[in-house]
Amino acid sequence: MTGNIHFPNLGIYLKNVGQNISVFGFEIAYYGIIIGLGVIAGIFLAAYLAKKSGINPDLIYDFALYEVVFSVIGARLYYVIFSWELYKDNIWSVFNIREGGLAIYGAVIAAVLTAVVYTRVKKIAFWPLVDIGAPALILGQIMGRWGNFFNREAFGGYTDSFFAMQLPLDAVRVGDVTDEMLANKEVIDGITYIQVHPTFLYESLWNLVILGILLLCWKRKKFDGQIFLMYLMGYGVGRFLIEGLRTDSLMIPNTGLRVSQVLALVLVITSAILIFVKIKKKDVDK
Repeated sequence: MTGNIHFPNLGIYLKNVGQNISVFGFEIAYYGIIIGLGVIAGIFLAAYLAKKSGINPDLIYDFALYEVVFSVIGARLYYVIFSWELYKDNIWSVFNIREGGLAIYGAVIAAVLTAVVYTRVKKIAFWPLVDIGAPALILGQIMGRWGNFFNREAFGGYTDSFFAMQLPLDAVRVGDVTDEMLANKEVIDGITYIQVHPTFLYESLWNLVILGILLLCWKRKKFDGQIFLMYLMGYGVGRFLIEGLRTDSLMIPNTGLRVSQVLALVLVITSAILIFVKIKKKDVDK
């Protein structure tokens, strides 16, 4: 596989970008390393916000032990369910996550369910906990999307825009390549490249903006749960728009609908309604 990645309109030409690092003869994927770093960064941010909120950070570390495990399981199950054709003939491949195959919405759903159970068992409030978790979660997403960069995945269709990215044809999954990409392929130094939207980059930058908004609103929130609902709404808007560019979207079986777009739209509308109702109620109670 050719390891070059280009951003021609930015004048950036990266050579021999690997996917793995060898440690004592054992291959570790950059994808996994980046996901791991994102999780650690998110936990530390959550602990910091908990301390600022007068909550014992040890509660966050304790919750994280469960949340991380179940989020990974949820992310994998979500992906496998909507990509069953890839796994039905080899069940054991379901457990091979070293090559990717995790869906963030599956992780979010699992994290929320874990929080529901955890707060009930510990007899603590649910909404303040997820308010703390929302900025931490999106920080992990900002970092985690760069795992897609190293895996040469989660890209969009053909473009010649400012951020256009060139990938060697032999480095990507055949199913992610469209006819338009092939019609506009380019041969450079004997290597065939396709040119695509770097949707992983778009989402990472969008999430960075959302993180900034969440942190700015942190001390100004009007009710518990507002930060979490703002996360669902803000991330959902970006995901709905960006998902439409991708060529590897998970689809609802027997429909032409993208799973993430449908779920994002539902969460955006639901979150917006809840925020409006809760703020209205807060104003009435004054």
